[in-house]
Amino acid sequence: MGNTVAREDFEWVYTDQPHADRRKEILAKHPEIKALMKPDYNLIWVVVLMVLAQLTAFYLVKDLDWKWVIFWAYVFGSCISHSMTLAIHEISHNSAFGNSKAMWNRWFGIFANLPLGLPYSISFKRYHMDHHRYLGGDGIDVDIPTNFEGWFFCTRFRKFIWIVLQPFFYAIRPLCINPKPITRLEIINLLAQLSFDVVIYYLWGVKSTFYMLAGSVLGLGLHPISGHFIAEHYMFLKGHETYSYYGPLNMLTFNVGYHNEHHDFPNIPGKSLPLVKKIAAEYYDNLPQYNSWIKVLYDFVMDDTISPYSRMKRQLKGEVKQD
Repeated sequence: MGNTVAREDFEWVYTDQPHADRRKEILAKHPEIKALMKPDYNLIWVVVLMVLAQLTAFYLVKDLDWKWVIFWAYVFGSCISHSMTLAIHEISHNSAFGNSKAMWNRWFGIFANLPLGLPYSISFKRYHMDHHRYLGGDGIDVDIPTNFEGWFFCTRFRKFIWIVLQPFFYAIRPLCINPKPITRLEIINLLAQLSFDVVIYYLWGVKSTFYMLAGSVLGLGLHPISGHFIAEHYMFLKGHETYSYYGPLNMLTFNVGYHNEHHDFPNIPGKSLPLVKKIAAEYYDNLPQYNSWIKVLYDFVMDDTISPYSRMKRQLKGEVKQD
């Protein structure tokens, strides 16, 4: 590590993303995978239980000393909050109720959003669909860092700060790269969230409200689960755009670590992605993969050749259709 100089620009590529072609190949060879393209109704009950768990935690922390509020916000609240963002990711793919009930998924996403404290679900869905259709697309895929991020966060200390501030960059990046007009559902998401936050503050006070918001910010920043942000698409190996993770944290994250499998088959719920890997093992076993998101975070900071610039980026051609 650190044998070559740090990047000064993104890795510009002039080929299409690999996932569409691989999906066609796999389906031709393993048509049984089509049977996995159906909703995961268990997701509904898991999300309801997670919301209830956080409501219980809001009540339990209301009279604790501040040091314990902060402790539990990081140790417990952050895990539930980050896990809930990945439940919302599942819901954005209509995994809860299926494609035939798209609006049910949107309303359920707003419900799942409530214990996070910050409106997120509807906007995430709009931008995440672009990420799948136009992976690495310049000016479209807001998962790609800005030029400022690549230029400024280039030292070990600055990369560490960049990881801590991930929630801020994911929130502000769409406004810089690809701003979209606000929709009615986004306004509803905002009003529902503000109303929920006011109710929590009125019922249980400032400590419960702080626990809710701090858990979301801490869970999406310097946290083991946040390794997935970097593990998914940052180019630790030249020429490889998407990476999978097969470690135990998949149990908390709806198998988002199966990321090559997810991009190949975005309409298959996370629960079934290990089956995709098992059925089409010859396509996935030899791809680069991780077993530790903590090591990904460590390597990102300590490897001087890796930075926010370590992403493949492509100039899109033809008509671009966005949500």
